[in-house]
Amino acid sequence: MELMPTQEEVLSLLRDTGALRKGHFEYPSGLHSEEYLNVALAMRYYQHARTLGVALSRKVRWNTELRAMIGELSIVAAGPTGIPVAYAVCEALRASQVYWSERDSAEQPLHFRQGVGEKVGEKVLMVDDILRSGRRLTELRKLVESSGDEVVGLAVMIYQPNPESPSFDPLPFFYLAKLEGMYYRDAHSCELCKAGVPLEKVQV
Repeated sequence: MELMPTQEEVLSLLRDTGALRKGHFEYPSGLHSEEYLNVALAMRYYQHARTLGVALSRKVRWNTELRAMIGELSIVAAGPTGIPVAYAVCEALRASQVYWSERDSAEQPLHFRQGVGEKVGEKVLMVDDILRSGRRLTELRKLVESSGDEVVGLAVMIYQPNPESPSFDPLPFFYLAKLEGMYYRDAHSCELCKAGVPLEKVQV
């Protein structure tokens, strides 16, 4: 695979590792879809993680403003699934540091561990494996900015927008592949439910 894989090459890698599956899935938000994506299944393989990380980092480098600040960039993941992405991108960019936000329980807000992110004025590139609903990345952006740091860009492996996906304009936004699947708001409107396709509830 080339240093800058095509969208189809990225999707083929995801299918080969079981990270991208076809079927009938219900997301925690209640949305139904014919596709389920779990990038972690691809990122568990070092060579795949390195390939995808280098490719995403090259997209970031194409932005002249971000390229000029790479040495001082902090790569910040939105949660556990974004940590492998953060390390892969940081290694390829040779950026300053990696850290991530955490949530103690589903009801608690995102936070950084004590002592992390205490240096005010950091330049932050937010990363994650997937941008889907965007809720976690939106919350991370608010957390970073409330800490006195500046979000300078957003990079994800896969952009899988659904009806709830927000816009992060005017932030520079980078991704390796875009999945535009069919989504249904609930079981009543779902054609897959009507067709009797077995349903699998998934956690993301």
